[in-house]
Amino acid sequence: MPLTLAASRERADGENRTALVPETAKKFAALGARLRMEQSAGVSSHFLDSDYSEVDFTPGLPETYAGAEIVLRVTPPTAEEIAALPDGAILIGLLKPYDSRERLAALNAKKITAFALELLPRISRAQSMDALSSQGSCIGYQCGLIAAARCTKFFPMLTTAAGTVRPARVLVIGAGVAGLQAIATCKRLGAMVEAYDVRAAAKEQIESLGAKFVDTGVSAEGTGGYARELSAEEKTAQAEKLTKAVAAADVVIATASIPGKKAPTIITKEMVGRMKYGALIVDMAAETGGNCELTQPGEHVVANDVNIHGPLNLPSRMPTHASELYAKNIYNFLSPWIKDGALQFDWDDEIVAGTLLCKDGATVHATVKNVLGEA
Repeated sequence: MPLTLAASRERADGENRTALVPETAKKFAALGARLRMEQSAGVSSHFLDSDYSEVDFTPGLPETYAGAEIVLRVTPPTAEEIAALPDGAILIGLLKPYDSRERLAALNAKKITAFALELLPRISRAQSMDALSSQGSCIGYQCGLIAAARCTKFFPMLTTAAGTVRPARVLVIGAGVAGLQAIATCKRLGAMVEAYDVRAAAKEQIESLGAKFVDTGVSAEGTGGYARELSAEEKTAQAEKLTKAVAAADVVIATASIPGKKAPTIITKEMVGRMKYGALIVDMAAETGGNCELTQPGEHVVANDVNIHGPLNLPSRMPTHASELYAKNIYNFLSPWIKDGALQFDWDDEIVAGTLLCKDGATVHATVKNVLGEA
């Protein structure tokens, strides 16, 4: 029997992406896999059922998952979806591994082998599989567009009959993939851009995009390409220098995050109080608590006449390209282990082992176990 891959319709509120697109469906089929999808699973990403010539469509969730060896997802499965998974199936997706002990327990009760793509090692060989980076590019791009649309000023300099309009000043906090894309997008739109990151290595990347690096004298290089958490003294030093840059900006785009932890608070209430009237904060980190002390996830609030926007699930606002990028990440992760329609993982491979969340009824990822207090 050929290997069966299944993808259902995403049921999370506001989720428009899909884990399987027509291009990757063709590639999986060429490897000898059998493909099954729930009807209209790709419609929110603007892929019609008729676009998937290699896929068998089913009317509902139970029929889609029945007998599937591998289930592909974007978001973590709900309790209903976990109940529909075949015992011992392989689950691949953005599973938010640090968020729910109950979800992990439910997966382990069914002996699901779960791969959380957020845990993918940040090594060169894994770049084509890096879903956080591909979706981060979508996030940064969207943050730049949101900032331009909600800013009370033009982003570019304009020369008009009524006089010259100076460009808006944008400060981007955090220069990971999303932050760099936000910088690039704001520069393309004509803004004056400054950026800050606690990682000293980010200075060259920021300047390569034409932005000015804000040097606070604090460097916090972490592992795996992430920044480590700052000490109390470092946070104080950072705040003193950043306060001036934040006060001078028309727009602040905040993108700093720490895997498995609440987003660091970088923009305090006092800093907001020193900002220009009518200034804007776009807080990309809203989903994990926000980089601004006053951010309300999913809301647009006003404090001291400063607009604070906390958008959620930004990749879902551009689901066609976000889905294509994400589906390619999954294909690049999974395809090396499919031979003649059969699946053969090397469990000692650095990428496989690093991404593995659950196996044989137990949570096996050391960092996740430590964060959740299960180590």
